[in-house]
Amino acid sequence: MKKTLHRLVSSSALSLLALPGLALANDFPTVDRVLYVQDCMRAHPGAYYEMVNKCSCAVDRLAEEVKFDDYVTMATVVNAMTIGGERGSELRDNESLKPQVARYRELQSRVQKACFINPAPK
Repeated sequence: MKKTLHRLVSSSALSLLALPGLALANDFPTVDRVLYVQDCMRAHPGAYYEMVNKCSCAVDRLAEEVKFDDYVTMATVVNAMTIGGERGSELRDNESLKPQVARYRELQSRVQKACFINPAPK
């Protein structure tokens, strides 16, 4: 019994030590977290303190689910698709980018729902 308990405690301790490494693997730089929160608050007006917490929750959830480089790629494609004219149409009409756009939108929707952020007003 004592050996089993010791193994359980040891394996739990090792698991806890591994967690910070996992968190850092997908960690977003501070400046990018701040920019995300600011953009989120601009898109979802509300009480300041409430939205700071909700938008911070959302970026934390993003960091748990996707690597920063993957997030940057998805966000860049989605933002670039808003470019008007021919330059934007090359991105909008590019079939190979549509899975990234769909993943980004689904991810945003999921983290916003998890953090109780209402859909942005149109």
